[in-house]
Amino acid sequence: MTVIQRFTDHLAEPRTIGIVGGLGPYAGYDLVRKIFRWTKAGVDQDHLPLMLHSFPGWIPERPAFLLGETKENPGEDIGGIMAQLAENGARVIGMPCNTAHSPRILNVALERLYATGLDVTFVSIIESAVKYMRALCPSGGRIGLMGTVATLHTRLYQDALEKAGLDPVLPDEDECALVQRAISDPAFGVKAFSDPVTSHARQILLDTARRLVEVKQVDAILLGCTEIPVAVTESRLWDTPVVDATSVLARELIRASCPERLKESPDFSSEKETL
Repeated sequence: MTVIQRFTDHLAEPRTIGIVGGLGPYAGYDLVRKIFRWTKAGVDQDHLPLMLHSFPGWIPERPAFLLGETKENPGEDIGGIMAQLAENGARVIGMPCNTAHSPRILNVALERLYATGLDVTFVSIIESAVKYMRALCPSGGRIGLMGTVATLHTRLYQDALEKAGLDPVLPDEDECALVQRAISDPAFGVKAFSDPVTSHARQILLDTARRLVEVKQVDAILLGCTEIPVAVTESRLWDTPVVDATSVLARELIRASCPERLKESPDFSSEKETL
């Protein structure tokens, strides 16, 4: 028996993780990277089986649908990708896009997934992040929320945070518009410039976070868009915890696949506090 076999034979067989990518592409890549980061592995064979299906051209704009600018529901194509993942062996599925978790999109997608008749678990980034925030602030608290205009407009996080006994605090309306530009502006946004992120996009996001801390006096900040952690990697800003929903999702996917492989560290950043 080899060393590798001795290390892994006592562990339960992991369930294959499937990731709906392309929402945007770097958000999918970032989730994969964080799954690798939080997996307890000594050799290649200890890492979990994982599939990333990134077909960005198949999926219509999520914000445009939610804001009434188009009638084409992205959930149909997202569900098709989920079904593909399931049919190829995925048994745990995650989607690194907060906006696409709107019930108007997600319910349609899950209907297509479950129509396969396969035993598949979908792990919600919204539910995972709110559960973590509740553990972080067990006595309640003010949670600064940063996300796309569509995510905030549909109250995906606000309703869930309030139900968990937490107080969601949003940037001012003009700041929300700036955050949206930092995410999606073709001249400097994270979607257009992900590697590296432009200093302009990062500065907008940091300035918004700073005002949430200094002006609105939040107890923690939740990065509720999977593009934002590509630019803001700190785990604390101005002595305030910053929670990356992508890292929370990565850990929950590992837990659903094979909990024995999940690292115990709760620190969701590879960087130290710098501001």
